Formats: sequence, structure tokens, C-alpha cells
Amino acid sequence: MNNAIELADVGWRASKVFALDSVTIRVPRGAIYGFLGPNGSGKTTTIRLFMGMMKADTGAIRVLDREVPREMKSILARVGYVPERPHVYPALTVAEQVRYHASFFRLFDDGWARELIDRLRLDPDQKIARMSKGETGKLLLLLALSQRPELLVLDEPTEGLDPVARRDVLTAVLDYVSETSATVFISSHLVHELERICDWVGVMDGGRIVAETPMQHFKNGTKRLRVAQAPATAADAPFTLVSRQSENGVGSTETWIVRGWDASMRYYFEGAGATLRDVVDLDLEESFVELLRSSRPSTKLGS
Repeated sequence: MNNAIELADVGWRASKVFALDSVTIRVPRGAIYGFLGPNGSGKTTTIRLFMGMMKADTGAIRVLDREVPREMKSILARVGYVPERPHVYPALTVAEQVRYHASFFRLFDDGWARELIDRLRLDPDQKIARMSKGETGKLLLLLALSQRPELLVLDEPTEGLDPVARRDVLTAVLDYVSETSATVFISSHLVHELERICDWVGVMDGGRIVAETPMQHFKNGTKRLRVAQAPATAADAPFTLVSRQSENGVGSTETWIVRGWDASMRYYFEGAGATLRDVVDLDLEESFVELLRSSRPSTKLGS
């Protein structure tokens, strides 16, 4: 099997207001997969489904070549998980929480846990109740990494952390991947944070997957074009037209946002009687925003 996580046409309905709709995800083994989407888009629900905490209404889920939820005991022994909300006991010290957590995992590495306490600059004798949010976030990651997981699942792991704590958490993740070639699935709405560490990206909005692609393809293939004498339709274009807008609201020069762009596609405008004036790179956050705009019914293009 080449994928660490596979969801195939997974559906789940909470109410008339929110549902997951035919969610299909494939996370390659060894990848650092960034799961992006605005708050409320369904990211945490998706994680809870493939972690066996909720049961899908439709579709199939496999994690580490095992069926969810039927083989969850086998799966969870090989997965490190940092949930959106902390799952530690405030009355315990760091060392006590580590020992308690270790009792549930046969492969828990006590020596590695002690090393991580030093790397992450945690005090083993400190009460969890007196720890900052950043320190608690580092403790959660320590617990997950000390299991020596094949798959690390992180749900908004740096939400609310200061820049130093965020750097420490992400550095620990990257160090672990470089040492073990583990797969990482990291959910976030902080686009810029994932841009430098992920090699795959999946984008969720309104309970649907609107994109899944290698990170470099997602970044490099999304452009802002300035087009003079723009054609009325782009139905036969070799790229995907995400949005178009006349400059200053008037005239024949337009700004186009396109996906799947390649420099060789300039020929399209010549054949359409148009002039391509500029091609501007977009960063990941701009590409993400434009993708969300285009995926929502009120902003979809008819062309």
C-alpha cells in the first residue's frame, strides 16, 4: 500500500446545516500532508472519522492498511495523535503525565521521552495546571512522538501558541520525520505555517475536498494574469479559470486567477486574439483564498 490514510467517498451528516459530502483523501506514506481549511470547514470531523472516534455514514476508510473502525486497536498502536483540545490531567506533573501515557502504549520510548523533555525545554517536575498554552502544546507533541508512531496526526497543533513555541513544535516534527520517515497529517487554518514544511496539501471547505495535490504544484500552478482584449469565455483553455475581473470595473483588460498554469500555455491567448501582459506568482495564502472563493457556489464561474 502506498497511502498511509485513505478515505473514499466518505459521508457524514450532523444536521441539515452541516455534513461531509463524498470526502476522498489519499495521504502518501512518508508525506507531510497539510490539511487546510477555514474554521468550521470539517477538518476536525474528518480526523475524528479516520481516528475511529466517529462512524461514517457512507464510504470506506483505511489507515496504515487497516480498516476503520474494525481494526482500530491495531491502528492506534501505530499512530501518534495531538487533538485540537488538550487531553492531559492538570493535577499531574510533566513526568507523571508521561508515565501515565506510557502505560497505554507498548512501544512507548521512555528514553526518547526524556530526550524530548530536554529538546522542548520542559520541566519534568512542573504541574500541568501551571503550564502555559505553549508548554502544554509541546507536552502533547512529546507524548505523541514518544510512541514512535508510523503516522503522526496533528489537529491545529500550534493554534494560539506564541512564535517561539510554534517554532519548537514544528522543528520537533521535522526532526522526527527526518529520523524516521514517518507520515505526518497536520490540520491547520494557518496557511503560511504549513507552506514551508508540507509536501502535499488538501483543502477542505464546507464539508468538501476542493483540492488535493503536491504542495509545489499547488503553489506554482496558481497565477494572476493580466489579459488585454480578454475573450468572452475560457471554456477551451488548457488551465482552470478561477476568477476574472475587469480592471477598475471597465475596459477590455482583465485580471484572471488561474490554476494549472504552465508557461507553455501562453499560446492560448494568441489563438484567442488576446494579449497576455503579465504573469504574477501567488504565495500559498493567496492561492488558498482564491481557491476557496472559486469553490463556493456564489462565486463559481459559468465559463
